[in-house]
Amino acid sequence: MGYSTELKNHQNEQHKFRVRLVFLVLMVLAAFSALLGRFYFLQVYRYDYYQTLAENNRISIVPITPNRGLISDRNGIILAHNFFVYTLEITPSKTEDLQDTIVELGKLVEISPTDLKRFKKLRAQSHTFESIPIRTHLNEYEAAKFAVNRFRFPGVELKSRLFRHYPYGTLGTHGIGYISRINEHDLKQLKETNQLSNYKGTEHIGKAGVEQAYEAELHGETGFQQVEIDADGRAVRVLSSASPTSGNNVVLSMDAKMQEIAEQEFAGRRGALVAIQPKTGEVLAMASMPSFDANLFVDGIDFDNWNLLNNSLDKPLINRTLKGIYPPGSTFKPFVALAGLESGKRQPPFTISDPGYYTLPNSRHRYRDWKPSGHGSVDMRKAITVSCDTFFYGLAVELGIDRLTDFVRHFGFGEKTNIDIQGELGGLLPTPAWKQKRFKQPWYMGETVIVGIGQGYTLVTPMQLAYATATLANSGKAIQPHLVNAIVNAKTNEVRMLPHKLADQIALDPQNLEIVKLGMMDVTRPGGTAASIGANAGYDIAAKTGTAQVVGIKQNEKYNEKATAERHRDHAWFIAYAPAEDPKIAVAVIVENGGHGGSAAGPIARKVMDYYLLGKVPAVAEATITTETQPQNTSPVVEEEEHD
Repeated sequence: MGYSTELKNHQNEQHKFRVRLVFLVLMVLAAFSALLGRFYFLQVYRYDYYQTLAENNRISIVPITPNRGLISDRNGIILAHNFFVYTLEITPSKTEDLQDTIVELGKLVEISPTDLKRFKKLRAQSHTFESIPIRTHLNEYEAAKFAVNRFRFPGVELKSRLFRHYPYGTLGTHGIGYISRINEHDLKQLKETNQLSNYKGTEHIGKAGVEQAYEAELHGETGFQQVEIDADGRAVRVLSSASPTSGNNVVLSMDAKMQEIAEQEFAGRRGALVAIQPKTGEVLAMASMPSFDANLFVDGIDFDNWNLLNNSLDKPLINRTLKGIYPPGSTFKPFVALAGLESGKRQPPFTISDPGYYTLPNSRHRYRDWKPSGHGSVDMRKAITVSCDTFFYGLAVELGIDRLTDFVRHFGFGEKTNIDIQGELGGLLPTPAWKQKRFKQPWYMGETVIVGIGQGYTLVTPMQLAYATATLANSGKAIQPHLVNAIVNAKTNEVRMLPHKLADQIALDPQNLEIVKLGMMDVTRPGGTAASIGANAGYDIAAKTGTAQVVGIKQNEKYNEKATAERHRDHAWFIAYAPAEDPKIAVAVIVENGGHGGSAAGPIARKVMDYYLLGKVPAVAEATITTETQPQNTSPVVEEEEHD
């Protein structure tokens, strides 16, 4: 039996070892090279980039919201201001059990169902890392009570926020407007106008009226703080800061006391009033009734209040001064009269004999006058004074619809007045071309007849009618209406007066203008349709009453106000300017379903004019806005009521 012995090949073994060693060394070198390369890439080549990221992790930019500018009336009465309040806010991403946290918070401070509804609504609109108010307007006791228990509520903070406040609640809301929380639509607009960066940290924005139209002036410039933070996100120190710039203050042309008088005189009725300075276009008052409390919207209106306002039959959210469109009724007649005089169709001593109706040639249809027995012999001046429908029926036909509308358009009918707040409608001045486009039907002569008395398709807003009245009072010089008089710089207190803009200059024959103005003055004198409005005024008033039909009346049917449902009754119009010889105020008033202009709308205008021209304040006016009160001196005068 033999044995074999296997001897190791040391030379071969050493060679393999060297190969492995070299391979390992190369691998190590490659690894170190990769590390060195990455180190160079991160520390040298991308140094600036990663240094910026590191700084951003270490430094937080905290926006500082500017104080919003104040809004005051022409006499310095503050109508919108700011104040700080304590708010309790939750950041959902920092809260382990949100529902349990809310329950426990409710044991410390009262959290109402309304608070919960608002919180849920805001949470749906916000990111999880944003703090959301669960309760606002905490008093000092509630704030202190939470501060003591702060450690129990991770993700819950006590903050001090700036809130907008409208001290007079419903007063002038449609003109002043309101602010509310920024929504997606607002964010889109801010991006489009490159204003988004200036709204960092800002949660509210102007939504209507002056608050919206003058947002750029009122908002101010956002400041910031560079704050060093630790790994837990807590502030360590402030590295640098830039103070915010408060928004500019806005001074309105509105007289707050006049506004208050106007709103109170409506006494629960629906309607609108606009008062303008004819020579400047300054809007002294614009009341839309009913109104609403702007404070409801500041922190996001709750469902119950929104439902109440939005579903109300009285439509308090609609700005009737700009969006309410109504037939002008007989208040349209002075402008039709001017068209007739300027065209030469009705030159003195032209008169008609009014039988109480008007008929077109070859027609049996009677267009009735408001006075069934007629007004007898009527010239232009008397036609305005007694509001003779028959006179204006015939005049409209002789003028023709195109000539009539072309002329009155200069007074602003059928066009926006371009007042300096948003939301205005342009009304409607009908023409054959409009009707063909709208209804695919021809224009009929009978439609021209009723346009002559401000009925039919013709529609106006109270602002348009006030503007037209102011233009007439200003002898054809039309000044664009505006609600803001001046901007006060927040830094320098420099007052920048806003210019008055000439909108049109209507060339009118002074003699023709005088006839119309004398007819309007006679309206408020014995025998006129608003005689009681001019009684014992102490100044001359030029005016025109009007009624606008809400529902049609059949040919042989007589209007019976008492038998008509309240919301189907005629609207009551009244336009006026005073003093007639040197107009300082022009007014348009509508009382919805009020019936007669002289008895329903006229007294409201008279109270407003008495205050502005004589300083009189009605005895029934609440002393919300302090002013000296003087007793009124008026005595009743029987007036000839108009009904168109």
